[in-house]
Amino acid sequence: MNENKERKEILISVKGLKTYYPVWKGIFKKTAGYVKAVDHVDLDIYRGEILGVVGESGCGKTTLGKSILQLIRPFSGEVIYHFPEGEKDITKVPKKELDDARKKMQIVFQNPYSSLNPSFTIFGTMQEPLIRFGMKNKKERREKIAKLLEEVNLPKEYMERYPNEFSGGQRQRIGIARALSVDPEFIVCDEAVSALDVSIQAQVLQLLKELKEKKSLTYMFITHDLSVVEYISDRIAVMYLGHIVEMAETQEIFENTLHPYTEALLSAIPIADINRRRKRTPLQGDVPSPVDPPGGCPFHPRCPKCTPRCRTEIPKAHRIENNGHEHLVCCHLAESL
Repeated sequence: MNENKERKEILISVKGLKTYYPVWKGIFKKTAGYVKAVDHVDLDIYRGEILGVVGESGCGKTTLGKSILQLIRPFSGEVIYHFPEGEKDITKVPKKELDDARKKMQIVFQNPYSSLNPSFTIFGTMQEPLIRFGMKNKKERREKIAKLLEEVNLPKEYMERYPNEFSGGQRQRIGIARALSVDPEFIVCDEAVSALDVSIQAQVLQLLKELKEKKSLTYMFITHDLSVVEYISDRIAVMYLGHIVEMAETQEIFENTLHPYTEALLSAIPIADINRRRKRTPLQGDVPSPVDPPGGCPFHPRCPKCTPRCRTEIPKAHRIENNGHEHLVCCHLAESL
């Protein structure tokens, strides 16, 4: 590991995380198997970075983010949060301590239309977390919410309106303001711009970057849009069928791709120039079922570089140094690099 990496401070360490959903059958609801949404993920999130998480729909991106926040309780594994007073595995702490930890971690949901209660004004929605974490004075809550709305470039008078009076971009800004209301350190942005028009996406992405610098935030940015993740992320983790198959700094991922799945994803990015051609790497078949994943490498049924070993042996994570950049890849072909 190079010196720059050693100086980075880890905020969250994920170790051996597994999140399975039970599959019930019969009138007695017996467990017949599990949907392995996240299957043994190891991950460090550095303080102050934007970690992009990409992959096809159903690969486990959202479940990973919610498992880190404990919105979904993992099947096994550790999520170690590095608090100023020391490290804690928040999967094992009592409910009171977990509630205290939630103040440090927030989420911006994918759909700005469904993430706000239509029966509440914006003030009513945003005051709930403030009351929950001890701000009992209504005047103080109003002042705090007015300041938060101004930070996301919305007039403070909007707090008296209802969600149906806003556009999608405005609602997402309100969602961001709500996430900021308890002064968190870590925010999961779950497809935070995918439901917005392209022009509005750019505004929201720029806002997120400005807030990160202003408030020293750390983001996990979940998306399926590789152009978005290239713009906003410091590092990228590529997920496939519940596994992280490749992870490196953004520039390193795009310039020195090592996993066949990542190559296929990058080759699918459209180019807005009819005079430029990109070699496509189309994937054969569909994503296997997470209820019955294939043996060996999870990607081998669709991999154009599959070998007999890939069908029987799960690849280990290889850490490769390239010009001072650390590159993690789970592929047998990486052993020869």
